[in-house]
Amino acid sequence: MTFSPPINAISYLLRHSIDFKALAACKAHSELSQDLVSDILSGGSAFASDVLAPLNRSGDEQGAVLKDGKVTTAPGFKEAYKAYTEAGWQGLSAPESIGGLELGGMGLPQTISVAVNEMLYAANMSFGLCPMLTASSMNAIIAHASDEIKATYLPKMVTGEWTGGKNLTEPQAVSDLGALRTKAVPNGDGSYAISGQKIFITWGDHDCTENIIHLVLARLPDAPAGSRGISLFIAPKFIVDADGNPGERNGITAIGLEHKLGIHASPTCVMEFDKATGWLVGPENRGLACMFTMMNEARLFVGVQGVGIGERAYQQALDYASERVQSRVAGAPENTPIIGHADVRRMLMDMKSGIMGARAINMATAFACDIAESSDNADVRKAADARQALLTPIAKAYGSDMGVSVASSGIQIHGGMGFIEETGAAQHYRDARIAPIYEGTNGIQALDLVGRKVRRDGGVAMALLIADLDDILVNVNDMHGQDGLDLGCNQRHLTAGIAAMKSATDMILAMSDQDSGAAAVPYLALCGDVIAGAFLIKSVLSGIMAGDSQADAMQKLVWHHSLKYLSKAPSHLEQIKYAAAPVFAYPQDRLADL
Repeated sequence: MTFSPPINAISYLLRHSIDFKALAACKAHSELSQDLVSDILSGGSAFASDVLAPLNRSGDEQGAVLKDGKVTTAPGFKEAYKAYTEAGWQGLSAPESIGGLELGGMGLPQTISVAVNEMLYAANMSFGLCPMLTASSMNAIIAHASDEIKATYLPKMVTGEWTGGKNLTEPQAVSDLGALRTKAVPNGDGSYAISGQKIFITWGDHDCTENIIHLVLARLPDAPAGSRGISLFIAPKFIVDADGNPGERNGITAIGLEHKLGIHASPTCVMEFDKATGWLVGPENRGLACMFTMMNEARLFVGVQGVGIGERAYQQALDYASERVQSRVAGAPENTPIIGHADVRRMLMDMKSGIMGARAINMATAFACDIAESSDNADVRKAADARQALLTPIAKAYGSDMGVSVASSGIQIHGGMGFIEETGAAQHYRDARIAPIYEGTNGIQALDLVGRKVRRDGGVAMALLIADLDDILVNVNDMHGQDGLDLGCNQRHLTAGIAAMKSATDMILAMSDQDSGAAAVPYLALCGDVIAGAFLIKSVLSGIMAGDSQADAMQKLVWHHSLKYLSKAPSHLEQIKYAAAPVFAYPQDRLADL
């Protein structure tokens, strides 16, 4: 099945949904230009369509294999990974150097990495998980590790010669990391002996590289109970020798591969640490805080995965609908394909506009990350950091939920053939379904949004975001009717959506912890619909003012988005206001009745 990366859609949002000029004005990105971005996107598009996409179906069918403690990836994956590293894609957003240590990264903004990686995830989500984990592992090492650890591991992780792994979850400690039991005992030489079992470790073992650098959460012997007693360690699959090469095998073994619903070509391992040698990263008992450095980036990229797999499902549904003939299309000649049916066209527009809205949120989140890191103004950096923290749980949850919804619609458009594996439509749904679960379930994202990002600061960051949405609405009001421009639908629903977002935020701030917890998921959904709608409308206005030839098509797409998604915002208010009452009114011991 062919795949055509959506360069036009991605490029349009880069031009008009974020402030590209502000990004290029940062000293760290002074060489950034639209021409450079165009070249990078073209290269990423070719790699995604020509190298990764052809392996998606075969990888799903054949999967990874574990034998004698070694994992072998699906045929073609090792060669594809070699091509990926040789092209330098792993170092896309990695720094060129840190503290005098040359790393060789390209140092490009996270926004560009989001654009490129969306195409890679769409082409082959199973493959894309490996470099994603390496990138987030590098960030944790850069932020918290000693200079010696940085010099030992980062250069070869930036090139992709070595990959990174994230070892958090244990059988008794999935989302509740405070319950983990893995132990780290000092060896007396500055290293630690790490023992324990980890589950659900994505790309925990494989044959694509000569070494895998594991970040592991574990407890020191006298550590406090709960999450306050967790430390972060780095433990390579092979101990690195004095020359910087893999030497003795460490006590780390894959003892199982999970049999999953989807992403079959991504080896999800059960990892056994048997007195594995590791080194502390960051302060003792501060491992959870250190790990969140990589988790927050990973959460954004899970939202990007949702958009990517949704795009792939949309393209396949579009191709099928353009060829499949079934029933007479009203007002059309015989043998007109089903794309002429109003309901099929509706579903395709639902899919396309929903993907575009989630994509806009992802870009806004990545842009905030870039400004928080690179702006030359300290106040601007601080505001951008608050913005990216606020948007990250929304990007993760909204994007991954959208991926599942769009992939489900793709099956529906295929009809009965969508339920048959040979068409490939089912794989997209199966692959997409994990994204709302891993890197913190979407319910956890909603609780994070409500508890840490809204209630903790009294709604300040959210109020600033809503003020920006109000500015977009002012521009809509100013441009509506100019030269016959009809923005009435966008105007009505954005007005109602922002008002609903303000009311919902006030409710959340006034609630108890229990009530706000029950209201968290619908609150995130409301915010996602409104933010996505506003950013898309902003891109239409910007495109029109710039005379962009694609603005007309985008306006029609955003018209549908306003009707399908933005219009739902006020409907969430009743559920947010009264969410806890029915949830807790029904007796827990009677939940199995009726």
